Amino acid sequence: MIQMKERMEANLSGAIKESSNEEIFIALLKSVKDMEEEKPVIKGNRKLYYISAEFLVGKLLSNNLINLGVYDEVKTLLAENGRSIHEIEEIEKEPSLGNGGLGRLAACFMDSIATLGLPGDGIGLNYHFGLFKQVFKNHKQMEEINPWIEKNSWLRESGDRFLVHYKDFTLQSKLYDIDVIGYENNRNKLHLFDVESVEESLVKSGIDFDKTDIPENLTLFLYPDDSDEAGQLLRIYQQYFMVSCGAQLILKEMDEAGHYIQDLDKHVVIQINDTHPSLIIPELIRLLMERGVDKERAIYLVSKVCAYTNHTILAEALEKWPMSYLEQVVPHLIPIIETLNERAIKSYGEDVAIIDKDQKVHMAYMDIHNGFSVNGVAALHTKILKETELRKFYEIYPEKFNNKTNGITFRRWLLHCNPRLSDFITEKIGSGWKKNACELEGLLQYSEDKDALSTLLGIKEANKKDLVTYLKKTQDIQISEDSIFDIQIKRLHEYKRQQMNALFAIYKYLEIKKGNRPSTPITILFGAKAAPAYRIAKDIIHLILCLSELINNDPEVSPYLKVVMAENYNVTLAEKLIPACDISEQISLASKEASGTGNMKFMLNGGITLGTEDGANVEIKELVGEENIFIFGAKSEEVIELYAKSSYKSKEYYEQDSRIKTLVDFIIDPKLLAIGDKELLTRLYDEIIGKDWFMTLLDLEDYIRVKEEAYEAYEDKESWAKMMLYNIAKAGFFSSDRTIEEYNRDIWKLNV
Repeated sequence: MIQMKERMEANLSGAIKESSNEEIFIALLKSVKDMEEEKPVIKGNRKLYYISAEFLVGKLLSNNLINLGVYDEVKTLLAENGRSIHEIEEIEKEPSLGNGGLGRLAACFMDSIATLGLPGDGIGLNYHFGLFKQVFKNHKQMEEINPWIEKNSWLRESGDRFLVHYKDFTLQSKLYDIDVIGYENNRNKLHLFDVESVEESLVKSGIDFDKTDIPENLTLFLYPDDSDEAGQLLRIYQQYFMVSCGAQLILKEMDEAGHYIQDLDKHVVIQINDTHPSLIIPELIRLLMERGVDKERAIYLVSKVCAYTNHTILAEALEKWPMSYLEQVVPHLIPIIETLNERAIKSYGEDVAIIDKDQKVHMAYMDIHNGFSVNGVAALHTKILKETELRKFYEIYPEKFNNKTNGITFRRWLLHCNPRLSDFITEKIGSGWKKNACELEGLLQYSEDKDALSTLLGIKEANKKDLVTYLKKTQDIQISEDSIFDIQIKRLHEYKRQQMNALFAIYKYLEIKKGNRPSTPITILFGAKAAPAYRIAKDIIHLILCLSELINNDPEVSPYLKVVMAENYNVTLAEKLIPACDISEQISLASKEASGTGNMKFMLNGGITLGTEDGANVEIKELVGEENIFIFGAKSEEVIELYAKSSYKSKEYYEQDSRIKTLVDFIIDPKLLAIGDKELLTRLYDEIIGKDWFMTLLDLEDYIRVKEEAYEAYEDKESWAKMMLYNIAKAGFFSSDRTIEEYNRDIWKLNV
């Protein structure tokens, strides 16, 4: 095998020692791509196509070096030449191909599919600007473009082109691939479709652009603002472009493999990741009919090929498109959708119609009727789907429903981002855990080993120092490494309840002003982007940034409490925050978070969960026991009943609890109004008192009580280290390798 030194020198004009960091990065990128090209593509008689609007892959250099088994070699080679691999990593731009948990999950799954040697490719879109780059101005979130595509990138032009026909025009796609390397294994591909006519200069200010110019805007942004008709139509144009290209690629590969089209179900399985790719069902039926397959046979084949993953019970996230919009964009799919709807009504009644009385097409309903599997992503989530949200469908198709609790790839979220902890684990239990994460349980033998526990605390302290340095260098944020790092990082949505954490910050601020100082200083750290049109979410960011200004500049309070919101939260930032975390905030309203994967990443890195019994928190609690987690708040059954009876009234909590009233009133206190925007703060204040749809005030008192218990527990460092050890040791269940093994065993049945 060619050594990395030789490869790099072949891609450099001079010696490593004399080259710039940028030149070294490009040489490494080219070297790695060459090594990837040498890896065989994983083959099988039956192939998976994982189709998703998002693939939040993060920076790929170190991840690929690890999976190729040459990371240590490259690190040493660079060090011998006076260079740091970490400085080289900083040069890489993070691909703007996703937003949050949905996209990061898809990336972890692609890694695990290749690691397990399963034939499975991803299908998505090649967004030029992704979601957006978040910047803070005047204590508000502002949005800017987030370009990432450069001459030298991980993208490979495949040469494939497909025509996509809309009502009024036709577009030609251009296919780019990113190789997905399995850990000590071969490769699959992430297929990203673009359009030749896209025009980046269409964006004039911030992220505003002409949403009606489809040929020039189609692949500019992930989730373009759909608060108006033009934005909603653009979403449909995007989704159809993705699924039509994907379906054409699938049939092309069937032909190339010499498979008979009538045997599609023997050779192909399509996993529909959330509802964004749902139009793959009518489009694939249409394409099969174009090839001479009878309509009934085409419907049958597609129903045996497509499987659907549900990621949410939030009504606004279960897509419903007006028939009139589909008629404007893809009229050729309408007869097929109507046929599918008629079949559903004829068999099971109007209650489960795909097209409702308002002439809206329910994408999830189409997926359930016309696929062979429906899975939730955590035990509680799947239970809620069966018992409430999709109960009518579960009664019809009990055999289709199954649970696949989410997972994360330990290669990135431990080996790469926390090498100190990885080395400690390997020293104690060997390296088998890198492929079989359940071996982490071997760490439990050190639960009474004072030296091991002390080492674990030392690792956390070193990671905290790294974060302090990184935030100071990149964002000019100053925090103390000697404080408790209390971290909430995730998409900004009311149901995730960053607003409750902000109210706690107000509580703690007022307590310190009274003289009740914490034994150890506290840093409450947020990271999140809010959808540009989501006003209340942006108001919550405004509140957090105003609190940060107030608290961090108060000489009486700032030595004991800091509130920080890191700008432009992404995978790169997560890789710094997660290893440094002491307390992992997982505080969504019970029954609303399908799973969460941040909770798993924190757990794996020794962060202790403070959370509700929601999503995968339930399974974390079952694994680690009540003594190694901090649980608070109403249970899902209680919350579901409150919604069913419309009996939650936030104003009653506000009026009947003087402490709650004090905390909520502080949102419009003169101190904050002097810093922030009165209109935004007042709107949030009114929203919490008058609506509070995700029941912040229901759980606030219990949240304060349990969070104070967590801070108190932190003071006993040895006991805290045991909690850390126990969480790390029990995290093996949440490996995405395990999740993918279950998908393959129960749904995909690849290589069978």
